[in-house]
Amino acid sequence: MKIIKHYYDANLSWVEHYASQIGGKIEGNFIIMPQDTQTGIRYFLDCGDGIVAYYINVQYKKSFQFLQQNLNHDFVGFYYNLTEGEATISSDFFMYNVGRWKYNLAVIDSSLQSEYNVKEGSTTFSLCIFIKKSMLKAFVQKKNIVIQNIDSVIDSKENTMIRFDRMGNESYHILSDLRKLEVGGSIFDLHLKGTVHLLISNYLKKIATKRIIIQTVNQDDLDNIINIQMFLIDHLKDHFPSITEMAKMANMSESKFKTLFKKITGNTPNVFFMENKLLLAKELLEKKQLTISQISDQLNFTNNSYFASKFKEHFGLSPKAFNKQL
Repeated sequence: MKIIKHYYDANLSWVEHYASQIGGKIEGNFIIMPQDTQTGIRYFLDCGDGIVAYYINVQYKKSFQFLQQNLNHDFVGFYYNLTEGEATISSDFFMYNVGRWKYNLAVIDSSLQSEYNVKEGSTTFSLCIFIKKSMLKAFVQKKNIVIQNIDSVIDSKENTMIRFDRMGNESYHILSDLRKLEVGGSIFDLHLKGTVHLLISNYLKKIATKRIIIQTVNQDDLDNIINIQMFLIDHLKDHFPSITEMAKMANMSESKFKTLFKKITGNTPNVFFMENKLLLAKELLEKKQLTISQISDQLNFTNNSYFASKFKEHFGLSPKAFNKQL
């Protein structure tokens, strides 16, 4: 595995160092890689207004581990990731598969470290957007997006911007349309800048409809919360554990645990557990190896009726109707 230590920023100061670390060279706005390590496109663009875009569409010939430790802590990264294959985000305390959790959007404060691991043979299509925190306020005002306490949201002393999320259908289609275009040149740059603004607007509009939790998060807290998420994922066939038990495992008070869990995932622990339990039920139905009743029993639903109602509430179809569609 090739280990890459690098940093990003909301300007292009990171590009030369990054290219040298991954064994590439810069040609215009492209980072050209040796064909024996990966094939495809790496393209960067200064979008103006304190925003930088980094477009990646590559297939890996070797396994890579990217260790990101930023020099500046005055920006936030939006990572839209549609990797096909094996890719994980990890630290000393956790590792999770982006595809398995269905998290294809991460919003990560530049003050936090991250490790991105991708296996040989995987294909990564992603768009990374770096925006200065000071520009977020101007951005939401320009787009007429109302976010309460915006000054506190972007204040590093009061708040850490962190969220693992799922992109909406509109954002997915916007990225899919971008992927169809030939990369490079003024026309592509225009499309890329438009895509960047649309994606940021879509996300900020989404969070504007919810209560934004203002709280600082350190690396240990982040690791502990995601470790609990992995614990829940590993115990989807069991009953939901108590908040007291999970808070103790995370070495936090119950109130801090519930607050940070929702800040990082956007959901309460109970909702997170149920959503992933239902995703597992959907996967089991798709395999067609178990009956609806067997799946309900295996996942410890109270009864078949409760399983059917929760499944329909989440997917819009009953398990029976879903089976017929299959």
